[in-house]
Amino acid sequence: MLKNRTLLITGGTGSFGNAVLKKFLNTEIKEIRIFSRDEKKQHDMRLELNNEKLRYYIGDVRDFESISNALDGVDYVFHAAALKQVPSCEFYPIEAVKTNILGTENVLNASIKNKVKKVICLSTDKAVYPINAMGVSKAMMEKIMVAKSRNSEDTILIGTRYGNVMASRGSVIPLFFEQIKNNKPITVTNPNMSRFMMTLDDAVDLVLYAFKNGKNGDIFVQKSPASTISDLAIALKEIYKSDVPISIIGTRHSEKLYETLMSKEEIIKSDDLGNYFRINADNRDLNYNKYFFEGKNIESDLEDYHSHNTNRLTKSELIDLLKKIGYK
Repeated sequence: MLKNRTLLITGGTGSFGNAVLKKFLNTEIKEIRIFSRDEKKQHDMRLELNNEKLRYYIGDVRDFESISNALDGVDYVFHAAALKQVPSCEFYPIEAVKTNILGTENVLNASIKNKVKKVICLSTDKAVYPINAMGVSKAMMEKIMVAKSRNSEDTILIGTRYGNVMASRGSVIPLFFEQIKNNKPITVTNPNMSRFMMTLDDAVDLVLYAFKNGKNGDIFVQKSPASTISDLAIALKEIYKSDVPISIIGTRHSEKLYETLMSKEEIIKSDDLGNYFRINADNRDLNYNKYFFEGKNIESDLEDYHSHNTNRLTKSELIDLLKKIGYK
């Protein structure tokens, strides 16, 4: 698929970028460009991997010229650069706008300018019915991608949307692990809170599936199991045979009881592809007048696809999954 091609990953030193490198470095890909603003992480990656296929570009998606220069000669882009921490975006929402919204517009415009063949934009379940600044900014990122796809013939623009990536930077699993290791209480916000459980390999597979099967403006969702936060804490305690207590601290600001990967409004226009859903692009034109006279009925008994009604992992399944990603 990527034989003799050049791939650029924005935010390439993050968890997703590292997972992509593990999958592709030993293939016949020609070159992988890591685009990010953290020279220390790039330096560490350079020393650790020491691979001639890797090229490192210091820059910021907020700066059109820096991303445009890095895209010269690139065939494909995986756009993972983002502000992802909910509290950070709550306190500094304009920074989320600059990176997640305007930064994405820069990546898409620069890709179109450089005649990149395909761009995959990574989004999140928090973009569906968003209640926090991070989710709002990601929802707008998706809208920008779809809007630009309507007039982008040479560059295919596709979105992916996924839930919690297990053990990714800043996620709850490493926090619970550290608390157990240091013999401190595990701090659980709400024991009934549920989240989708995806591994980093799942996230990469979703992007690759979208890469192979996507049309302009499509958004892909992977069907994923879920777990309650309480079950997650109990599973980790069992793995490490820990007797530390679980402390209920209460729901934090801008947190949901459950996350939604696909709204019922999106389900109506989606295709069930087995392990994935394709949300087909909204390809309406600018003739607004006809939308005053035409509509579409939404089935009243239709449900959103969320972490409370997806497949719930049993404790043993959760333990197996945690062991699979390195918690043993």
